[in-house]
Amino acid sequence: MTSHLLATSPSFAALDLDAVRTFLHLLGVSGWVGGQILMLGLLGVLRGLGSEAPRLAADRFAKVAWPFFALAVVTGIWSLAAVGLSDRSDGYLATMLIKLLLVGASGAAAAVHSTTRSPALRGATGGIGFLAALGALLAGAALGS
Repeated sequence: MTSHLLATSPSFAALDLDAVRTFLHLLGVSGWVGGQILMLGLLGVLRGLGSEAPRLAADRFAKVAWPFFALAVVTGIWSLAAVGLSDRSDGYLATMLIKLLLVGASGAAAAVHSTTRSPALRGATGGIGFLAALGALLAGAALGS
């Protein structure tokens, strides 16, 4: 029984370039989406610390989040090149298109969110960017299943 488990268990010997690419993509996605979840959770506490605290935290967050976003985009492009799309089903291609549109919407909304002075626009683009990021994550999970 034990030898069967060892024979079928993944090992570090199976760590190849595809695994590294996938790891880096997931790292980028987790930093981008997870960071947004964390900021959302801290927003009430930050507001209680003073009117400047949310802005200061957002500025610091951006210095971490945007490199994660870039990592996710670069490794996503790398994955597209590695897996190829010519032999994929129409459903796969439709899901991929939706994912790419949601990634673009998430990045665009976050860019507007971080540069606008309008509280209403900041709130709307923050929500849109976050929901688009979650949608892209869901589409990515659908592609991987």
